[in-house]
Amino acid sequence: MVRRIAASPSLPLLLVLVMVLAACGPTNPPPSPSPVAQAPSVPSVSPSASPSASASLVPSASPDPTPTALPTGPAPGIDGVIRPADLAFRTPLAVLIDDSMAARPQAGFNAAALVYQAPADGGEDRYMFVYQADEARNIGPVRSGRPFFLRWAAEYRPGLAHYGGDYMTRLQTIPQLKGKYLFDIDALAGSNTAFHRIKQRTAPHNAYTNTAALRKLALGRGMAATQAPGFGVRAYVDDAALANRPAKSTIKVPYPRGSADYTYDRANNRYLRSVAGKAQIDAGDNKRVTARNVVVMFMRKSIDPHSEPGHARIVLDQIGSGPALVFREGRVWKATWRKASDGEITGLFDAAGKEIPLVRGRTFFQVVPTGTKVTYKAATGT
Repeated sequence: MVRRIAASPSLPLLLVLVMVLAACGPTNPPPSPSPVAQAPSVPSVSPSASPSASASLVPSASPDPTPTALPTGPAPGIDGVIRPADLAFRTPLAVLIDDSMAARPQAGFNAAALVYQAPADGGEDRYMFVYQADEARNIGPVRSGRPFFLRWAAEYRPGLAHYGGDYMTRLQTIPQLKGKYLFDIDALAGSNTAFHRIKQRTAPHNAYTNTAALRKLALGRGMAATQAPGFGVRAYVDDAALANRPAKSTIKVPYPRGSADYTYDRANNRYLRSVAGKAQIDAGDNKRVTARNVVVMFMRKSIDPHSEPGHARIVLDQIGSGPALVFREGRVWKATWRKASDGEITGLFDAAGKEIPLVRGRTFFQVVPTGTKVTYKAATGT
């Protein structure tokens, strides 16, 4: 059952959460959690050995009718990493990012807790970086919003940073979500002081920002320091022992401007990311882009009949359910994604309807049209 966060009068204003923590020490790299309640053990991920990890959050498919108050000690953030409460429940920042050829290499991947990549109009795709505990000194290029990115952002109750948006984003989606699920940080609507242009690139591929500037502006204009009540949380597990990790695993997710490829790094229990056949380097820290989990979600793609003249805006059927692939620790689970409404978190479930936990750390959500051929070599998760 998915857990929900609710307000508590005994806590500081807006510091709210519902979750069950497990008392188990991670092996690599997350810090040890402060135990609150023991959750059920996760099934073995190796055919020859039992796992040492246990679920830190109880998965859910519906809101908990009797939420409990958030403990003030360490807790998992939106990426499952155990941190002090002021970081674990800090209001996230979601930033819309360009992925045209002129935008590469982008900055800000490795400080993000979550990364989304999805098709966009014009035969291109775009990213959304979601930050919470870690700071990014350089993020960009920042681009305009699209409705489907906003609905994923709404799951985390963030400040949303972007440079305007298409017709439906500006006139429908933002008005629907703003205040309840999002705090709007639009560079073209009074928030330009949190953004800057660089001289090395031409517009519109030269708009940048950073987490410090975004938080300063948003907090000064009324964004809450901690997440608004009602958000859902995912299930996470600690790292499997090295002996229980497969030796090799690869993933290839095709996009028009070059596939997103992943190679499993067994020793560090992470995936090394490449784009269009080349190792992807984060221009913000000059390090290889990495992921701890890779989730591929297949969604029906169509063209919005209400697109502005001269444009063919993408629509993704993200409310509902569809097939998915969950890659974790060199293994793959065939799954179903489910999202009930704008503000509900997208859950990942196995054939029996049980939520599939992720390992603690950065997750890349790769969204592709239904029917896309994703190729991979990976052991089967159990």
